[in-house]
Amino acid sequence: MIQIRHERLGDIDAREMLLDAAFGETRTRKSSERLREDRLPAEGLSFIASEGRRVIGTARLWNIACGNGQPALLLGPVAVAEDCRSRGLGGAMVRRAIQAARKLGHAAIVLVGDPEYYSRFGFTDAKTGALWMPGPFERHRLLGRELKKGGLDGARGMIAPAGRMEPTPDLAALVARDAMAARSAPRHRPRAA
Repeated sequence: MIQIRHERLGDIDAREMLLDAAFGETRTRKSSERLREDRLPAEGLSFIASEGRRVIGTARLWNIACGNGQPALLLGPVAVAEDCRSRGLGGAMVRRAIQAARKLGHAAIVLVGDPEYYSRFGFTDAKTGALWMPGPFERHRLLGRELKKGGLDGARGMIAPAGRMEPTPDLAALVARDAMAARSAPRHRPRAA
């Protein structure tokens, strides 16, 4: 049975493998990735589709600012395992993400994707024409959907990352911990021959 649920810490490796399989090595070179780098997904808006214990789909939303500081969300990446495609799972994940974002009070979602696919969920380029991505992008693929009336009114300029930063490790603490572990590790003496 397929279940769409909130992502858990234990899903990260499987999610990353799924994204690598779906998008290949170029996935981290996309303009959308510049908006996700060193950031955590928007609170409560990171989803996994699972079948049993297997992760077969992912969809996440990220906090962004639309040029003039107008808050919105960025949807993506959305991916489904190759052997599970054409079963409506991608669409179900997009609908779940939209529903959850609306319930949490967000005003709009922006994405870079195929207009033919995303138009069925209400995404258009009607209010994204004055927005820019931080890097190369295809203008006709920059789409938006308002969750509240006027959620993208006046959106213009460069889209920028917003929201929570990914925690960075305290390198001094890690070095100290490793040094302490090395000092307390049992030392093995070579056996005499």
